[in-house]
Amino acid sequence: MASSRRRTLLKVIVLGDSGVGKTSLMNQYVNKKFRQQYKATIGADFVTKEVLIEDRLVTLQIWDTAGQERFQSLGVAFYRGADCCMLVYDVNAKRSFNALNTWHDEFLTQASPSDPKHFPFILLGNKIDIDAGNRRAIPEKKAKEWCVSKGNIPYFETSAKDDYNVDSAFLCIAKLALEHEHDQDIYFKTVAQPAPDTEHTSGCAC
Repeated sequence: MASSRRRTLLKVIVLGDSGVGKTSLMNQYVNKKFRQQYKATIGADFVTKEVLIEDRLVTLQIWDTAGQERFQSLGVAFYRGADCCMLVYDVNAKRSFNALNTWHDEFLTQASPSDPKHFPFILLGNKIDIDAGNRRAIPEKKAKEWCVSKGNIPYFETSAKDDYNVDSAFLCIAKLALEHEHDQDIYFKTVAQPAPDTEHTSGCAC
């Protein structure tokens, strides 16, 4: 029954250099539209999309860096309460790939997640449609090696223009965030368990 479904709000942060296609990916995912001309996002910007994941209604609140990438520091309010982070680079632009470490570290510094080692990240190599891949500067192998170095985070090659792998990538990060939320719930419930009044102890140490 729809009325008994749990509703969850997930805050998704999308990070990466200016021009890698963050807004286009969001627009394709939420509105199934692609704009050919590039227009920098100005001001705080987020879009929402509701999806059904394993009988749970999940509202994804997807935050764009709002054209402020050039300032590098986007402010704590932008990162606060993030449930997951999507890192994006342009497979045809080496500079955008080289900046990934900075974005990854910037997020962990600003968001200060309780469990940084296991926080849900995902990497997207966007614009694979350009020139049939002939202008590509970063091989898939190199991107996957970077993901392994960051704790084996998932990697998707995408095209906002062709709507390739866009839905799959957002669904993946949403599921990762839900799993992480579940793990956190279990952790906090375990920690918050009141001590029993009785002195009786069992042999089990678990």
